[in-house]
Amino acid sequence: MTKDLFERIRQDKGPLGKWAEQAEGYYVFPKLEGPILNRMSFKGKKVITWSINDYLGLANHPEVLKADGEAAIEHGMAYPMGARMMSGHTPFHEQLEKECAAFVHKENAYLLNFGYQGIMSAIDALVTKHDIIVYDMDAHACIIDGVRLHAGKRFVYRHNDMESFEKNIKRAEKMAQETGGGILVITEGVFGMRGEQGKLKEIVALKKQYNFRLMVDDAHGFGTLGENGRGTGFEQGVQDDIDVYFATFAKSMAGIGAFLAGNKDVIQYLQYNLRSQIFAKSLPMAMVKGALKRLDMIRTMPELKEKLWQNTNSLQLGLRAAGFDLGSTQTCITPVFLNGDIPEAMAMVNDLRENHGIFCSIVVYPVIPKGLIILRLIPTATHTQQDIDETITAFSAIREKLENGAYKQVILSH
Repeated sequence: MTKDLFERIRQDKGPLGKWAEQAEGYYVFPKLEGPILNRMSFKGKKVITWSINDYLGLANHPEVLKADGEAAIEHGMAYPMGARMMSGHTPFHEQLEKECAAFVHKENAYLLNFGYQGIMSAIDALVTKHDIIVYDMDAHACIIDGVRLHAGKRFVYRHNDMESFEKNIKRAEKMAQETGGGILVITEGVFGMRGEQGKLKEIVALKKQYNFRLMVDDAHGFGTLGENGRGTGFEQGVQDDIDVYFATFAKSMAGIGAFLAGNKDVIQYLQYNLRSQIFAKSLPMAMVKGALKRLDMIRTMPELKEKLWQNTNSLQLGLRAAGFDLGSTQTCITPVFLNGDIPEAMAMVNDLRENHGIFCSIVVYPVIPKGLIILRLIPTATHTQQDIDETITAFSAIREKLENGAYKQVILSH
């Protein structure tokens, strides 16, 4: 008798899904309400929000709200209808592409409806079964899923480990000589979990020795690093050597959409071969005009990035002075590393939210090794020094309880 496809799903809900009954609505799928600001409402209480990627505070900025609202009134949320290639192309889409390309110093750019599906599709389009992919093992899920689409060989190197990188490039070169293909290296400008920058400078230096093309996912670097927020390539002085540059509008731009940028011939190839865009509806006009406004503000209002980094430095210096381990973050992403299991982490986050008014993301196994907890803070330009001071005080209190076993007692009492 044929096995029921859903039998496995009912028996094994996955490493996160098995916690759904206890976690849903609070630890996962929580409902933050109100304007996107440094303080929002969670279950009827005001909390300091450290889990929103609105780095530059544009989400609720009056100028942004005005631009979004005017575009929505003029065009609605449907225009343009259809895919770009068929009926969804407008002068404003072209204008946004030109401005994005100029901002990151590339010849051309191509808009994407969503970052996740866009970069997956770009990886799929750039390589054939004869080509080899080499990528960082800590790459974002969208890159991992894109690599899974690849019908050819791929090699993964240890995170930011150049010895491991070079070992795998040599393996890739040998195999590419056999298959007659090329090599695509994929890394991130900023790794979103731990806040480390990718070793772009070191990777680029090896281009003189090995023949490969470099793709960089700069979702967290765009808007936060480099001159005027132009990204990690500018921060490290290697933007010209990035062959395919990717950035999303979902973080510093506080919107929806993304773009790829590179040489004219490469971008034109992607325009005609990127399945996720060829067969998907065009980015709505309200998003396009909204993105044009946001990009202009990033270019012309350096005080936004300055305020972001003022808050970042204050938060990170304060936490380190209080004895917290922030790993090796070199960016705004602020991971606080603690030791404990998943039930302890849940009890601790409950304490933070209910008794201290602090809302931050919690990261546990299987995203990170068992026994480790990351409380991940995302500072923005809208946070205040009072927010930072209250948070450091709260973290000191919950660390003491964690180390004293208080959260184990909470688990036992339930």
